[in-house]
Amino acid sequence: MITSPIWLPATLLAGAVQAWRTAVQRRVSQSLSLNAAGLVRYLYGIPFTFLLLGGYSLTTGAGWPGTAPLFLIFCIAGGLAQIVATNLLIMAFAHRNFVVGTAYSKTEAVQGAILSFLLMGERLSAMSWAGIGCGVMGVMLLSTGCKRMGPVDFLRALGQPAAMTGIASGFFFALTAIGIRRATQSVETGDPVLAALVVLVVTVALQSVMQGGWLLWREPGEMRRVFATWRVSGQVGMLSALGSACWFTGFATAPVALVRIVGQVELGFTMAFGHFYLKEKMRRSEGMGLMLVAGGVVLALAGALS
Repeated sequence: MITSPIWLPATLLAGAVQAWRTAVQRRVSQSLSLNAAGLVRYLYGIPFTFLLLGGYSLTTGAGWPGTAPLFLIFCIAGGLAQIVATNLLIMAFAHRNFVVGTAYSKTEAVQGAILSFLLMGERLSAMSWAGIGCGVMGVMLLSTGCKRMGPVDFLRALGQPAAMTGIASGFFFALTAIGIRRATQSVETGDPVLAALVVLVVTVALQSVMQGGWLLWREPGEMRRVFATWRVSGQVGMLSALGSACWFTGFATAPVALVRIVGQVELGFTMAFGHFYLKEKMRRSEGMGLMLVAGGVVLALAGALS
C-alpha cells in the first residue's frame, strides 16, 4: 500500500545518487580490499546520517520516536543483507564492466516482487508485473550485449561469475529492502520520513560495527588504508547516506517491489557515469536495453496509479 506520494521523487533521487556513489566506490575498490571498500560507505556515512536526522528533527521539531521490540532485529537483518549485497556487487565489477555488473544486480526488482509477496503479502497489479517483465528483458539485454543466444548459450551466460555474483547481489538487495521496510514499520511514528531516517542512523551504525569488526579481525592492515583514502571515501559515505535516506523513505511509503522497479532508472544514470566518469564505451545494445527498462518503469507506475 502506498502511504505517501513522496516515495516517487525519493526513489528517483535515490537512483541518481546511488549510481554516482557506486561509480566513486568502484574507484575506491581498486585500492582497497573487498571488505574495506564496502566498509567506507558505512563508516564515512555515519556523520552524514546524523546530519540528515538532526536537520530533519530541527526543521520539524520531531523527537526520537519509540520502537517495537523487533526493530533492532530488522535493522540488523537488513544491514547485514546490504553488506553481503554490496560485496557481491563489487565482485561483479571485477568480472565485467561497471554497467554490466550493475545490470545483473537489477534483477532485484523481480526477486524483490516475489520475496515481498511471499514474506509480506504485498501484491502488484498485472500492469506492474508486466513492467517488471519488461525491465528484466532490458536488464538481460544490457548484460548480454544484444548477442544472439540460444537457450544453452543463455544458460551458459547466466553461469558466468559476473552473472552469478550480480544476481546474488540482487537477491540480497531485495532482502535488504524487506528488512528495512519492516524496520520502518516498527518505528512508532506517523511520519514516514522520520521513520526512514531513524532506521538509517541505527542501521548504518550497526553496519559499521559488523563490517568494521570483521575487517579488524580478518584484515587489520586494511583499516589503515580505509582512513588513508578519506578524501574519496568521504564522498562515498556522503552519497551513500543520502541515497540510503531516499531508498529508506521509499520503502517506508510504498511496496518494496514498486520502489525497486522504479529504482531501475539507476541504470540510466549508471550508463552515464560509466561513460563519462569511468570512460567506459557505450554500445547501441545498451541504449536498447535502457529503453526497455524505462518502458518497464512506466508500466509499473501506470499499474500503481490505476
